[in-house]
Amino acid sequence: MSGTTTPVETDQVGARWTAARVVAGYGAALSLSLYLAVKVVWVVAALLGHTPSTFTDGDWVLLNAVTIAMAVVGIVLGLVLAQRWGRRVPASPLVFFAWAGAGFLIPMIPYMPFSAVLGGSAGAGDSGGGDAAPSWELVFIGIGFAGMALGLAIALPIYMRERWPTAFVGRVGDHPVPLGRFHLRALYILVAALALLWTHWAAGGTLGLAPAHRDLMDVNGRLLAGNSALWAVLGAAAIRTVATGRPRMPWWIPMALAFASSGSLFAWAVWKLPWALIRPGGYATAEYTAVSVVQHGLSVTAGIVMLAALLKAARPRQSGVR
Repeated sequence: MSGTTTPVETDQVGARWTAARVVAGYGAALSLSLYLAVKVVWVVAALLGHTPSTFTDGDWVLLNAVTIAMAVVGIVLGLVLAQRWGRRVPASPLVFFAWAGAGFLIPMIPYMPFSAVLGGSAGAGDSGGGDAAPSWELVFIGIGFAGMALGLAIALPIYMRERWPTAFVGRVGDHPVPLGRFHLRALYILVAALALLWTHWAAGGTLGLAPAHRDLMDVNGRLLAGNSALWAVLGAAAIRTVATGRPRMPWWIPMALAFASSGSLFAWAVWKLPWALIRPGGYATAEYTAVSVVQHGLSVTAGIVMLAALLKAARPRQSGVR
């Protein structure tokens, strides 16, 4: 999926799939615009002297400026996926931002309904521990996350299938995949370590949690830990399927799972690690700082190793595709 030249135009997916991509891409951009509006309101309010009590004005403005920039990138990504000119965007930055964006949001889809039923909060971590936000702001944030997640889940696979058709057609086992044994073992070890830790926390375990902050590993925290473990294992299983050629299934299924899983391992760790180290506004993690650093470091490494395996699997099938 490398290269920056204009891709070969193809309509192999059919008009209905193309229409679904367009609707989902615009829907993702529109949904995230609601999240962006809330963030802009928060920054303006902070500049007028209305800042959550646990933050300084500077910390709050900086935090929300970063998330505003992320939201703008997400909106642009939705438009790229929706519009025909989006297929002329250089491949490398597109794939990176799509990988990170999909990693942030698509794996959250299974978590969202459980969170709603069991009393978690999909946007809790976004407020940074500040004062309670008005209900309309929480609704806009929730719609922004859910709409962008669903939009990406629909539009991104169709876009990639249209732009790089030979990388996603066929069935597992049709072609040899050059994944080395050392590469696979390293991935399995990294994922096993993370999945065991996250599953332990999801089940109510306290290993690695700071006694003073264990209450932060509430229902929401355990759901997030369990969801992270689930997606890490799904990604490793998808890479194993690609490498071994078993079980037989459409090629795009393990490719899509590994893409979302590797992006999730990387993106969430890169986002959380600075919070754990800098701790703006009195931010605290349930785990010890050292555990956070090791956990997120392993997650970033696992995401990169998984992506490298994914690209190795895709590259031989892309001959002639730009």
